[in-house]
Amino acid sequence: MTDIFGATSTTDDVLAGVDLSGKRVLVTGASAGLGVETCRVLVAHGAMVIGAARNLDKAEQATAGVRAAVANGAGFDLIQLDLASLASVRACADALVADGRPFDIVIANAGVMAPPLGRTADGFETQFGTNHLGHFVLVNRIAGLIREGGRLVNLSSAGHRFADVDLKDANFEQTEYDPWVAYGRSKTANVLFAVEFDRRHKTRGVRATAVHPGGIRTELSRHMTQADEDALIGSINAAHAAAGLPPFEFKTIPQGAATSVWAAAVADAGAIGGRYCEDCHVAEIQDGEGIRGGVRPYALDEARAKALWAKSEELVEEQF
Repeated sequence: MTDIFGATSTTDDVLAGVDLSGKRVLVTGASAGLGVETCRVLVAHGAMVIGAARNLDKAEQATAGVRAAVANGAGFDLIQLDLASLASVRACADALVADGRPFDIVIANAGVMAPPLGRTADGFETQFGTNHLGHFVLVNRIAGLIREGGRLVNLSSAGHRFADVDLKDANFEQTEYDPWVAYGRSKTANVLFAVEFDRRHKTRGVRATAVHPGGIRTELSRHMTQADEDALIGSINAAHAAAGLPPFEFKTIPQGAATSVWAAAVADAGAIGGRYCEDCHVAEIQDGEGIRGGVRPYALDEARAKALWAKSEELVEEQF
């Protein structure tokens, strides 16, 4: 069942025949794109989904189709979460813990990509602070709610190939800011967080993985100009040509969300735990320049994952 899907599989393909009745799922970034589609297909298959979003008014409008797709026994609610503010992250986590109902799946879907240099409410570089540290605090604060046999799915990206994490200058305080290097660092951090979370929690049956959804036109690319997009696709196609691979093709939103759903509810937990997945399969380690399939070895390095965890605890001033 884990080998029959690929790059063009959709969320409906992946969950065909799968009953998620009784399952409870948290999805961050539930106000646009992949987050909305992920919520839609989960509730359509019977899950109770909590969608987290920064702007609840926007999320309410964006998820009208999610509510319309709710199957018998399923449900959908929203909760406020601004990943760029640790006060908001902690308030969200506290509310979920106070509620006390467990989760079977947590999908850390929200994120930003390649904005100009900025800082979160706590002074962190925007992408590292939002994509990694916000989720790091949220997930760890609610880790006790994840049932035995549950899963954490972190959305990473092939963009992790742009850069490893920089534990000495995580916030670009000493080096010149490059939006794509910063994005790469944050996406590598998403993988490393999954690696270490998996190591810490697999003894109780909770597994964690990171996924690359593929290239999709969503609000994530709002900071890119057409020239930026053309240059990026050109670099990808050059790398693909050098590797004997076909040209890059955008995925639809249902195709982009498929790997998240596959990893969350279909794939073998032992196969994906502590790994990086793409196109509904576990990716192979692939070094070399250019963006193409596979995962860089530094993103799965266990020592690096432990070091990032420790640095993240230091930055957010909280031990997990």
